[in-house]
Amino acid sequence: MHDEYRTVAREGVHEIEINKSRFICALAPAATEEEAQAFIARIRKEHPTARHNCWAYVIGADGSVQKASDDGEPGGTAGVPMLQMLVRRETRYVVAVVTRYFGGIKLGAGGLIRAYGGVVGEALDTLGTITRRRFRLATVTVDHQRAGKLENELRATGREVRNVTYGTGVSIEIGLPEADVDAFRSWLADATAGTARLELGGEAYGDV
Repeated sequence: MHDEYRTVAREGVHEIEINKSRFICALAPAATEEEAQAFIARIRKEHPTARHNCWAYVIGADGSVQKASDDGEPGGTAGVPMLQMLVRRETRYVVAVVTRYFGGIKLGAGGLIRAYGGVVGEALDTLGTITRRRFRLATVTVDHQRAGKLENELRATGREVRNVTYGTGVSIEIGLPEADVDAFRSWLADATAGTARLELGGEAYGDV
């Protein structure tokens, strides 16, 4: 499993005009193929009169799912260059839809490839990307007396505090890089005089 991946920072839109044709790129993070397809369907609805709504997406931290569509443009001139741009920029869990409003001047295959790939690249630059790193989820349970101080120390030492639940004790959910688990266990024992309990959970990705 990959320790980290890059994805688009947020959903957004970037537009360029080439020889009177408008190319509108909508980009969004997508956790699954279903999310990607739902986003594509939504953009289609927003541009019902557009001649083409071409798309591409990459799902999986290792980029294992890669799909694209030319949506009526000549084969290989739209979806493929869009997908190649997403892959070349090493983005994952991302979907791109480029809506084209034809301006009356044909661009030729080379022009289309440059336009579709280029607007995706510009959209990535405009919206920005973030790196997400794999974490081991862990829950620290401690008594109420020590909880506040411990939570402050966790944040001060750069630990990712994801959730805090108050019950008979206080449960603090954190994210830990796998390599840090043993060192953290020792640190926790020292910080709480051995009174805290550490339970390791599954894995997730978080922002770096």
